[in-house]
Parts: sequence; C-alpha cells; structure tokens
Amino acid sequence: MASKDDRISLTLKCTECGEENYLTSKNKKKHADRLELKKYCPRCKKVTLHREKKK
Repeated sequence: MASKDDRISLTLKCTECGEENYLTSKNKKKHADRLELKKYCPRCKKVTLHREKKK
C-alpha cells in the first residue's frame, strides 16, 4: 500500500483561457506523467481540458 508521502498536491489549469481552477492530488510514483482531465471552467462557461500546471 502506498504511503501518504507518495502523494503530491497540484493545480489544474484550463488549456483555453489559462485560468487555474482546481486543486487536486496524485500519486507521483504511479502516475509520473502530467494529469489531464476534462473539467468545467467558469470563465469559459463550458467543459474544457485542464492540465497539471508546471511548478
């Protein structure tokens, strides 16, 4: 079982307008690539692709 130390917190950023809308976490050891999710963007007023923001 993975420990809590393996999880990192990150920000999701809208690919269309650049707004940083969501905070989430992921397991860095299991998912090394950047997270991409379709989420609702209140600024665009539609569902858009949100990617993990670079640190």
